[in-house]
Amino acid sequence: MESSGGGWFGLVTTEAKAGSRYKFQVDGGIKVPDPASRYQPQDVHGASEVIDPRGFSWSQADWKGRPWEEAAIYELHVGAFSASGLFSGVQERLDYLVDLGVTAIELMPVSDFPGRRNWGYDGVLPYAPDSSYGRPEELKRLIDTAHGKGLMVLLDVVYNHFGPEGNYLRAYAPEFFTGRHKTPWGDGINFDGNESRVVRDFFIHNALYWLTEYNFDGLRLDAVHAIVDDSNPDILVELSKAVRNRIGAERHIHLILENEANQASYLRPRAGDQPEHYNAQWNDDIHHAMHAIITHEADGYYSDYADTPELRLGRCLTEGFAYQHDPSNYRGGAFRGEVSKDLPASCFVSFLQNHDQIGNRAVGDRITAIASAKAVQTMAAIYLLAPQPPMIFMGEEYAASTPFLFFCDFGKELAKAVTEGRRNEFSCFERFKDPASRCIIPDPNSVITFERSTLDWTSIEDPFYREWLDLYRYLLRLRQERVVPLLKASATFDSSYEVCDQVLLAHWKSTVGQSLHLAANLSDKAATLPTQPGEVFYSNHENDSLTPWSLVWSIQS
Repeated sequence: MESSGGGWFGLVTTEAKAGSRYKFQVDGGIKVPDPASRYQPQDVHGASEVIDPRGFSWSQADWKGRPWEEAAIYELHVGAFSASGLFSGVQERLDYLVDLGVTAIELMPVSDFPGRRNWGYDGVLPYAPDSSYGRPEELKRLIDTAHGKGLMVLLDVVYNHFGPEGNYLRAYAPEFFTGRHKTPWGDGINFDGNESRVVRDFFIHNALYWLTEYNFDGLRLDAVHAIVDDSNPDILVELSKAVRNRIGAERHIHLILENEANQASYLRPRAGDQPEHYNAQWNDDIHHAMHAIITHEADGYYSDYADTPELRLGRCLTEGFAYQHDPSNYRGGAFRGEVSKDLPASCFVSFLQNHDQIGNRAVGDRITAIASAKAVQTMAAIYLLAPQPPMIFMGEEYAASTPFLFFCDFGKELAKAVTEGRRNEFSCFERFKDPASRCIIPDPNSVITFERSTLDWTSIEDPFYREWLDLYRYLLRLRQERVVPLLKASATFDSSYEVCDQVLLAHWKSTVGQSLHLAANLSDKAATLPTQPGEVFYSNHENDSLTPWSLVWSIQS
């Protein structure tokens, strides 16, 4: 390959056609896959395959997406969602998801990772859909079919690190990394030092690639608090501007953050209530508050919510973050977050479960395994009917009994280190202080761990699971019929909350349309039923009082 300057080398040839496989050889030594490979049929160490980006025929080429206020998201892991573990396995259940009432599916990362199974956050070739799920055209077919059924498709992407196995960039592009910044995974990615322009473009183009070549409707950027970038504008701002300028006027494109720092500045809309940078952020605060209320757990980060969880839930429902530049005891008194109470409710994705909050527990237990059914159902009725866009984790809608465990498939030496590291993570918990007790924590590299995490779809024929499924269907239908029209009529509300006699009261008052009101008894004791303004459109209480774990939703003109 001939040098074209600036560290670039190229070769123009007629011999490479769709289906051709190739590697790059560095200085006559190591042979590596293309860092922007579109497909790796033989995994991360194998040859890359030439893919014709225009070879797929889209039947829904005119799809423009759906507005963000209609979003009801279903997060899923492609490999564990169906028995086949393929993109086609997801496609086969799209009618089920439409009937459930969600409007978007969010795929956990699909970029090529080492081995046959992984959560996806250990990807090393961010342009290549992992071959264990199917070929690129099969992913495109899944998206095309989903669009034909009115479903948006979002993708989780990882721009804060590369996985520990199969990343060859240090062999020929060491400038991709910098020792000036440290992350939980080692040296930071070089977004702000010498030679950083190429690095920034690599990830910006990746975002554009998924949104244009695959027609994804949006991206969720994983753990951006772990991206260290002292540039102005930083990579998050530059990436969002590139997406908005390139695609924003043509389609509804949604950009979502996971950001432990609660930086509201990334979420502020420009004039007309359209996002300038990011539509929304996963709101861990609301999850932690709900979890603390129904489980009474106070370990780890739950300690920041265990004192007054009902008040923190009320603040999340009406102001966005629970921590808005407030001191965190869990973080040694450090202040966390930025003021968010002036932001639209649409900026905060709410959830009771997600892959992290289940899978990062020692035995992957779901919320229904550790809290009462009544409490979980009441919390579901809160977050599914509140103004914030809700997100369901796969299987939650029918109270799946299968756990969701941490799983991977690394090479032998790394596998041993990961297994030991995973078990030692829990040594600070009383239950796992004894090394012998930690042996019950499933081995992430065992195929059995992955198989246990795969959804059991036969269970939904059982009346117990069917009852849960019917409830979620009903709540999601109510959301589209009663709540979404309010959100379309009014992007902002004058919101408030209070806790009176153990009852959480929340109000979203609109100056241009109808207002929304919630009264919820989040305790084991009955409470007085307050007068609800307007028309009650959902309740699960009995008689004339707010029975334990019950609520009332109403709409007022």
